[in-house]
Amino acid sequence: MFVKQIQVGQMAVFAYLVGDPVTGDALVIDPADNVKGIISEAKKNNLRINYIVNTHGHVDHIGGNAEMQKATGAKIVVHEDDAFMLTSTPAMMLKMFGAKASPPADMLVKDGDIISVGNVELKVIHTPGHSPGGISLYTPGYVFSGDTLFVEAVGRSDLPGGSWQIMYQSIKEKLFSLPDDTKVMPGHNYGRTPTSTIGYEKNHNPYIH
Repeated sequence: MFVKQIQVGQMAVFAYLVGDPVTGDALVIDPADNVKGIISEAKKNNLRINYIVNTHGHVDHIGGNAEMQKATGAKIVVHEDDAFMLTSTPAMMLKMFGAKASPPADMLVKDGDIISVGNVELKVIHTPGHSPGGISLYTPGYVFSGDTLFVEAVGRSDLPGGSWQIMYQSIKEKLFSLPDDTKVMPGHNYGRTPTSTIGYEKNHNPYIH
């Protein structure tokens, strides 16, 4: 499996290019910005981007959806509970983030669904709390945790549709039930290191006891 972490945009967002080097199929998670750079990385590794997967619908993660879809024809995938956000970002927010409005989703997913690129399968884990339709994506060895779980931190729960209690449950019951050696691939570069592990976060994340 090919995995590339790419920091993009003004909020230190992590976009991820994930693919199957054998078939050349790939997807991009949260292409917030620097779309040309992400596509260039895909081409360099002989990968074609079939899907744009948003871990949630906030503007700082979906800002590159329109440009990415136009350039690749990839289908936009989001959890059904955040689908409305893609097309309802206020103009003022778009301007503030220098983002373009996202097209609507082509595919809606829910907890337990599988997104496949070649022989790589990512399982959708519904992890609400930061937003109603927040998702994490799991494949053995990796979890792409969006804005739910960061390195030694957690996402905000004070935005519309957020809930600390719900997010705590998402992390404690769903993410912390994954194998300890699972690599945590967060949605922002906010920590001391760009990645972590589930085992490390269980023992050292000050927000979850």
